[in-house]
Amino acid sequence: MTATIIITFCVLLLIAYVFDLTSSKTLIPSVILLLLLGWIVRQLSETIGIHIPDLSALLPVFGTIGLILIVLEGSLELELNRSKTGLIKRSALVALVPLLALAFLLAFAFQLSDPAISFRNALTNAVPLCVISSSIAIPSVKYLGAHNREFITYESSLSDIIGVVFFNFVALNELGQAHSVLSSALQLLLMIGVSFAATILLAFLLGRIDHHIKFVPIILLVLLIYALAKLYHLPSLIFILILGLFLGNLDELKRFRWVSKLKPDELNTEVHKFRDLVTEATFLVRTAFFLLFGYLIETAEVLNTQTLAWAVAIMAVALLIRAMQLKLSGIPLFPMLFIMPRGLINILLFLSIIPLQQIPFVNKSLVLQLVLLSTIIMMFGILFSKKE
Repeated sequence: MTATIIITFCVLLLIAYVFDLTSSKTLIPSVILLLLLGWIVRQLSETIGIHIPDLSALLPVFGTIGLILIVLEGSLELELNRSKTGLIKRSALVALVPLLALAFLLAFAFQLSDPAISFRNALTNAVPLCVISSSIAIPSVKYLGAHNREFITYESSLSDIIGVVFFNFVALNELGQAHSVLSSALQLLLMIGVSFAATILLAFLLGRIDHHIKFVPIILLVLLIYALAKLYHLPSLIFILILGLFLGNLDELKRFRWVSKLKPDELNTEVHKFRDLVTEATFLVRTAFFLLFGYLIETAEVLNTQTLAWAVAIMAVALLIRAMQLKLSGIPLFPMLFIMPRGLINILLFLSIIPLQQIPFVNKSLVLQLVLLSTIIMMFGILFSKKE
């Protein structure tokens, strides 16, 4: 039995690797193929009669670790200099405005469908449907131009962060109260301070540890700091973004005296090795998450006609709002209009909604259909832009 599990696990990961290798040629996002592969494994196991225990508890664990690694990997690749100021501002606006606009529109729509639903609960359920998932967006644009890659990395990472902060604010606080806004602002400032302190500490350790095992403890510390911050409902993704930007831009930052004390030239060598390890680990965890999610899919959930109308309507409105914001920001529509996938972060936020705040028509079927629809739209958008 042990040998069978090892063989199955290795074969699935190797197939996922082939998906990743061929995605630049086929332009089919690997997430669709991974979900399909996970679903096929379930059908085969049920047909053969193999009993597999309930694995649903592992989904948020893999999802959280995957989200951390994906944002870290993306931010390590970003350049931070004055020439990027305009890009960062535009990507922040495109991440913020459509998310808030769509979330409030959906909340009002949910209330119209069922007046018994409170606006707070409606908004809590709407936010997970509005965030752009960096876990799908960042890997999907790696074959586009450098400017497009940077824009999508900034936008999707900021969308994740804004989505988590906004979700926690709505889910944990009473709307419209001054102390709630003040509390959230203080949490944000506290997290930024903690992020800078933790980043300097981790950079120091990365450059000073001379033991042959040095990167695994650093990654474990990153996960630990993230988890502790999340425990206190702090926007912990900010820490991951700041850490990645700092380590990836040592050449730009070494003019500061306190950075020069970290010996940035020597530290750069270690950062390159660390980046390679993060990339490899991201592939493993991301693959495991989407395979597991695909395995847990019920066929009826994909074909649920009651939620399909909602999914199509949400994507149509999201495309309209995004097109308007891109136009106002002076960003070309193609292929950016179509790169707004839902994925890992949306699933995690949906799973975070407590039972008392859940509403009937925001369920696993709707989230799954949004993931599939948005990914297919992105695939055809990239394909169309390639042909152009």
